[in-house]
Amino acid sequence: MSNDTNVDDPPEDTAGTAASEDDPHEHDQDQQRQGDRSPLDEGGDRHDDVDDPMGEFDPDSVSDDGDDGDDDIETVEDLGSDVEVDPGVEVDEENAEDDLLGGLKIDTTDDIEVPDRLVDQVIGQDEARDIIIKAAKQRRHVMMIGSPGTGKSMLAKAMSQLLPQEDLQDVLVYHNPDDGNAPKVRTVPAGKGEQIIDAHKEEARKRNQMRSILMWIIIAIVVGYAIISQQILLGILAAGIVWLIFRYTSRGTDAMVPNMIVDNGDQRTAPFEDATGAHAGALLGDVRHDPFQSGGMETPSHDRVEPGSIHKSNKGVLFVDEINTLDVRTQQKLMTAIQEGEFSITGQSERSSGAMVQTEPVPCDFVMIAAGNLDAMENMHPALRNRIKGYGYEVYMEDTIEDTPEMRRKYARFVAQEVERDGRLPHFTRDAVEELILEAKRRSGRKNHLTLHFRTLGGLVRVAGDIARSEDREYTTREDVLQAKGRSRSIEQQLADDYIERRKDYELQVAEGGVEGRVNGLAVMGEDSGIMLPVMAEIAPAQGQGQVIATGQLKEMAEESVQNVSAIIKKFSDVNLSEKDIHIQFVQTGQQGVDGDSASITVATAVISALEDIPVDQTVAMTGSLSVRGDVLPVGGVTHKIEAAAKAGCETVIIPKANEQDVMIEDEYEEMVDIVPCSNISEVLEVALMGEPKKDSLVDRLKSITGSALDQGAVGSTSGSNPSPQ
Repeated sequence: MSNDTNVDDPPEDTAGTAASEDDPHEHDQDQQRQGDRSPLDEGGDRHDDVDDPMGEFDPDSVSDDGDDGDDDIETVEDLGSDVEVDPGVEVDEENAEDDLLGGLKIDTTDDIEVPDRLVDQVIGQDEARDIIIKAAKQRRHVMMIGSPGTGKSMLAKAMSQLLPQEDLQDVLVYHNPDDGNAPKVRTVPAGKGEQIIDAHKEEARKRNQMRSILMWIIIAIVVGYAIISQQILLGILAAGIVWLIFRYTSRGTDAMVPNMIVDNGDQRTAPFEDATGAHAGALLGDVRHDPFQSGGMETPSHDRVEPGSIHKSNKGVLFVDEINTLDVRTQQKLMTAIQEGEFSITGQSERSSGAMVQTEPVPCDFVMIAAGNLDAMENMHPALRNRIKGYGYEVYMEDTIEDTPEMRRKYARFVAQEVERDGRLPHFTRDAVEELILEAKRRSGRKNHLTLHFRTLGGLVRVAGDIARSEDREYTTREDVLQAKGRSRSIEQQLADDYIERRKDYELQVAEGGVEGRVNGLAVMGEDSGIMLPVMAEIAPAQGQGQVIATGQLKEMAEESVQNVSAIIKKFSDVNLSEKDIHIQFVQTGQQGVDGDSASITVATAVISALEDIPVDQTVAMTGSLSVRGDVLPVGGVTHKIEAAAKAGCETVIIPKANEQDVMIEDEYEEMVDIVPCSNISEVLEVALMGEPKKDSLVDRLKSITGSALDQGAVGSTSGSNPSPQ
């Protein structure tokens, strides 16, 4: 390393923002010098290999001893957008379609090679992955919207590995002699900041050492003179004053050491900062409060400056999930930082002494990845979203993906990735991986699809691996996965199972005989928990104009579905409803209430049963939405609802015809229940009602009505309908 660089020249105590010629945020500020020249200024020791700590910084004067890591990081062009699914593993292409592993010939997941880069580990989100690669190449912002656990944070981390590393910077904050509350900011190439700090500390140490020697010489002279003049008390007092003077002035020397707020010296990839849920100070930077603001005890303002995530992510990635939870004012300031590429740090608390401090603009040239659920767009600042959209991409994260042999092979690789990432799990056998893929098919809720909720699926992998590890097994088996499925039930599923058991104990769950106006409806709690909720209907004479009264904590969509059902009842019933009140009760729904329209056929069946005095078979449970013309429309969660009916002891489950392809119940429930798909209300009543004479007459009448509606093309295609959340 060259000896051309030294600290023989007088150090500057302040510095403006120094940047390369390419830096758009360079500040052309005059460097000011303060303080006396050190004795080293006239030919003292030289600090080899270190830049002038306070002078104009020359990036070429300090070489980088460390490996910059460029040889280990491929360019975006080298990555491409295609990832080899099964490198080094033999694939049976002929039987791939029927094989649960897509033709992979493996014994355990130990045979599967896991890619090194995160971007290569992303599964199922091909569009989002390609956008991340393009955005990294062009330094574009990205907003990702989708369900939790679909890979948003993983893609954000992957982008930080794709951004170039060579232009990272350290950020130093200096004392400003003209205004102590306006610290100066300086940027230098990554790794140089620590060398500058060390040089400043060494210079301060030497100055303090010389001051200390001078102080003790003066004290010795004062004490000696006091002894000679026999005024010892006065001499001691004078010596103390000298000590205090030197002690006070030495603090000024220590205060000249800059504060490095961003240190990228050891960073080998572009910075990645997860600012999810961060308060304003953590995101935008802050200045600590100083309770001692005078009398020589105060902490210099530049030493109290704390960087925010926007500054730490300079030249890297700032990831903010649940972007809509940020305060509106914070979103506005974040938008300013994105637009300007720099943002001054000041105290975030108005009552703190830090609020009086404001630094020069600090670089924050980051790529922002904002993420959230669908509701994130509602409370997001429109100008911030416009800024991201105008200079980047918006992408929706898919929940499911088509079931293909290639995707099954990727799912097998996903299991291998989770095992390697955890580091404590035994690898999975072939049968165990097949069971996990079956669970992925089941959780998708759609025929010929696989779920992309990898976080919950990864949780199942870890629980199964923990079970195998607790038994000291070499590999995780299918039995471990089956046991893990029981142990990893969601809170909602545990509550649903508890409700079912409690209702059996108190005979609230009726699964035999016939009851007028009572129907076993099916619903879901959360995303994967089925539950059976009885619906009861009663007809009473109206005190005025007849009306429909529904109770059970019904939410807006459920209320609307009840109103739609009332239209069907008026059309299909011979009873004059203007003189009747229809009371509908959703039994024991609890504080969570009822939402969605999947109870429509349940309500219609209960009311028609009560109106016509025809009992409903209590061994039957049902779910389905209903159009105002009597068509049974598809809903969501049919698999979980069917399993809930089986647990409750029902023998028959009515589902919409359009949902028939979505049924993927566990093997243990297949022989417990008969699944009856229906396309209109007359088919539902034919299965659910009892009492042959009345039932046959009613069903025949309804068939004639619904049949004519079908002939007129009243029933539209339901294949494109969005399933209800219940």
